[in-house]
Amino acid sequence: MQRFVTFGEIMLRLKAPGFERLFQNPLLEATFGGAEANVAVGLAHFGCEASMVTVLPPNPIGDACMNELRRHGVDTSFILREGNRVGIYFLEAGNNQRPSSVLYDRSGSGMTEVKQGDIHWDAVFTDTVWFHLSGITPALSASAAEVSIEAVHRAKKAGVTVSCDLNFRKKLWKYGREPRDIMDEIAGSSTIVIGNEEDYQRSLGIEAEVDVDGGTLDTGVYEELTGRVLDRYPNLDAAAVTLRTSHSASHNTWQAVLRTRKGFQRSRSFEIRNIIDRVGAGDAFCAGIIYAMSSGFGEAEVLEFAAAAGCLKHTIPGDFLFLNVDEVYALTSGKGTGRIQR
Repeated sequence: MQRFVTFGEIMLRLKAPGFERLFQNPLLEATFGGAEANVAVGLAHFGCEASMVTVLPPNPIGDACMNELRRHGVDTSFILREGNRVGIYFLEAGNNQRPSSVLYDRSGSGMTEVKQGDIHWDAVFTDTVWFHLSGITPALSASAAEVSIEAVHRAKKAGVTVSCDLNFRKKLWKYGREPRDIMDEIAGSSTIVIGNEEDYQRSLGIEAEVDVDGGTLDTGVYEELTGRVLDRYPNLDAAAVTLRTSHSASHNTWQAVLRTRKGFQRSRSFEIRNIIDRVGAGDAFCAGIIYAMSSGFGEAEVLEFAAAAGCLKHTIPGDFLFLNVDEVYALTSGKGTGRIQR
């Protein structure tokens, strides 16, 4: 079986129970998550041989991270056991007019200290068909950015398909480099880039005049945006954009578009109410794109499968996508009423 590899940081996720404020209750829900870990888990649930490359400390929390990945079928053989701590993020889930909030505690984690030469990319890319990373990893530190660039160059040289979720995080870019300084080179060595309108603007400097709070999104704007992306980066085969209108923290409209060298596709639009957990929806979309493209789906089918995976993630607590392929297909075929299955 061919391998799919992700590279990034898996974190300890500490969440206030239900929709409470942080420390309103002395208890916090402890699980694990992080963009590239989420994609690896999603691919594993889709039946792919998924591996994650990261750095975890040789302590009980690092062990728990490893065990959680293995529990979902993700290979951990390329994980470095170094450093002193696991990165943490605190999550407060919003509801109705109160937005969700994330607080990072990642300074000094193993992934922030990773250096060129630490990872044996020749071994990683043996029998690998797809490599995925996000803009979060190069935002962690200057050395993590250097390793991210090294990784995509090595993947491209090995003939591996490279996907990059641009994933701009303003709370992380703190070490003196502008996102575009790094992300331009990563996009220039990728096969497909994925993001929302802010990701493209802040990571690549490609503007889109959209009003995400206006209630509707003009997909024609994104057709122009993705066309400019493919013009700037001739190496790219495709650019995808997730479109989210936040009516409130509990009610979003979700859609996606995909531009390839052959044409432009729009997915169906999903009205998502009573959101359980939107964290990881973009990663579920990425996993859907990777699975569908690598399986030889047609372009419209690729987009519908990925958009449905992202939609369904809103119904699942935690970072990870607990869904199989048939469950995603059920939504793409119109079975989205939520009627009990017996």
